[in-house]
Amino acid sequence: MDCLLRLSRALIALTLLSFSINGFAGALMGQKQILLVDKKGNETLVGTVAFHPQDEGSRYELHMDHGKFRDYFLSMKEMKCLEGPELWCHLSYPYEQPRTVTGDDLSWLSHDLLFMFKKKEEFGANFWNGIYYHMSVDGDVIRGVAQAVDLNLLASPPDDLAVPPMNEWERDEIDRDKRWLPGLVIR
Repeated sequence: MDCLLRLSRALIALTLLSFSINGFAGALMGQKQILLVDKKGNETLVGTVAFHPQDEGSRYELHMDHGKFRDYFLSMKEMKCLEGPELWCHLSYPYEQPRTVTGDDLSWLSHDLLFMFKKKEEFGANFWNGIYYHMSVDGDVIRGVAQAVDLNLLASPPDDLAVPPMNEWERDEIDRDKRWLPGLVIR
């Protein structure tokens, strides 16, 4: 029995070492908080994500804390929005997807954390004002930088549901000084 226990511990240590070598030991394991970061560095907790390691990368479960959001009815659609200098409305990716990530590819998680911004006084939803957080692993933390994307691209399903449609050619840099929440941290 003692030998079995030592063998189990050794296998767990090897698995953790494998994740460390791949550069995402802590970042893609366990439950993490999702924080949006404003221009001044202030953080707003908006949800959690639980990572479940697999052979390649991790599968994730996302939970948004809608208690932090306010309900808005924009362009015939109910939306959950954070209120600040702008409205920052969360839009869940509307199509089937694998909900998997690797240390080098966090695009499905980015697709689940799409937002649309608008001024409070503007009428309706402006889906061309989409925000995509381009994410990367930084030690035990995932960091995201806001990029502009036209969410009208999601009006119909992509041809291949296994490929994230918001690729680098669909996204543009934004003026981070003009946007309320230009950063994202998952830790």
